Amino acid sequence: MAHGDSTPFSAKLDVPEALTFDDVLLRPKESRVEPDSADVSTRVSTTVELNVPVLSAAMDTVTEGDMAIEMARQGGLGVIHRNLSEEQMVAEIERVKRADELIIRDVVTADPEQTVREVDEMMNREGVSGAPVIGEDDAVLGIISATDVRPYLEVGESDEVREAMTDEVVTASESVTAREALELMYEHKIERVPIVDDANRLIGLITMQGILQRREYDQAARDDEGRLRCGVAVGPFEFDRAVAADEAGADVIFTDCAHAHNLDVVDSAREIKDAVEADVVVGNVGTREAAEDLVDFADGLKVGIGPGSICTTRVVSGAGMPQLTAVSEVADVASDHDVPVIADGGIRYSGDAIKAIAAGADAVMLGSYFAGTDEAPGRVITMNGKKYKQYRGMGSVGAMKSGGGERYLKDVDEDDDYVPEGVEAATPYKGPVENELHQLVGGMKSGMGYVGADTIDSVQQRAEFVRVSSAGQQENHPHDVMITDEAPNYSPGE
Repeated sequence: MAHGDSTPFSAKLDVPEALTFDDVLLRPKESRVEPDSADVSTRVSTTVELNVPVLSAAMDTVTEGDMAIEMARQGGLGVIHRNLSEEQMVAEIERVKRADELIIRDVVTADPEQTVREVDEMMNREGVSGAPVIGEDDAVLGIISATDVRPYLEVGESDEVREAMTDEVVTASESVTAREALELMYEHKIERVPIVDDANRLIGLITMQGILQRREYDQAARDDEGRLRCGVAVGPFEFDRAVAADEAGADVIFTDCAHAHNLDVVDSAREIKDAVEADVVVGNVGTREAAEDLVDFADGLKVGIGPGSICTTRVVSGAGMPQLTAVSEVADVASDHDVPVIADGGIRYSGDAIKAIAAGADAVMLGSYFAGTDEAPGRVITMNGKKYKQYRGMGSVGAMKSGGGERYLKDVDEDDDYVPEGVEAATPYKGPVENELHQLVGGMKSGMGYVGADTIDSVQQRAEFVRVSSAGQQENHPHDVMITDEAPNYSPGE
């Protein structure tokens, strides 16, 4: 070992202690907060707010369009993974953005000279029950619905659409509100209203189904145009992909890197931030020093070096940071710059999630917790009579083969060259993600009640931790009994 300014070997072993979720509990405090009244709204980046402080992980067995749509409907945010082609990524983002639009912009239309059979087949193919009939210059001539053409009672299947359509069309301008559109539908006993400009040219369509769906999801995370929020992950050096995601309408772009405190990654993230309008969350990091190098330009910081259930980074590389300490170190810096922090990984129970918030996180990101739900892209498999869904780390060999290697700053072509930092596994099938979110957020609100905090900010201000011994950790869980009826929010195997 070289002498001089080098740290002595013995000094390197005089190390600070780092903690994770099982090492602590929240200290109960005097409270007037009823859990059901707690407000869990938060920010995940400088301009993007959520009604629920939860994100689904950018993993190829967790989040694609279906998950992102349902997460946003429930008030959270889905982050679409990066193991898709650029074209597939754009399509998934656009699908999320179209899902609950008040005004449908990509409207299925009919031509007045088409036959009734052709339009019937088109509506079946496109999954719609009606279509505006458009003439020259996109002028609205009428509207045709499934009841107009089936079962060809009034018109023949070879007749032209103009003979079957309703030509007295009720339309509205682009400024129409959901309430006004619904009143028009009830008044005229119709289910869709074409939106037109001053020259009667078609702009879009509002449907009763769309309005009722928006009412059902009144806590949804929406952008300024009323569309569902959507996050997307890009590789640490995927500049063009980030620009494409931005142009497709992504609200938050996440730089997807296992070690974002790499100076080349930092430089690339700066370039991406300068090139896009969307907020840019940089991750993953786990130290105070990393936060200090990123807060001057990042719209958010994502924390987590190896805490995930399918991540092997810490045992493969020997590097990492226990998650609770990592969150607190990053939050110490980020909070002074008003930059939100997301705790990514290691959360098994709702109690872990609220501990992460108490340590300084503004939101939490989960992978395995949601991988077993209907909306996750992994397929359902049956083992020993029980249903599971496939789940794998983005550092697993399979995910790396699909393009995930860059996340770990590795680019190899041959299978034997991979040095994975994750495994492939199976997680119990759970059903709709809505149910899992209900249990997760409900548990977090319970924790807020115990510490007397009615908002995310007040959790961070009021919460205090106590250390837990190994005996205390055992006492935390059901013990000295045989569980005969499992609770929906607890499994001893988690």
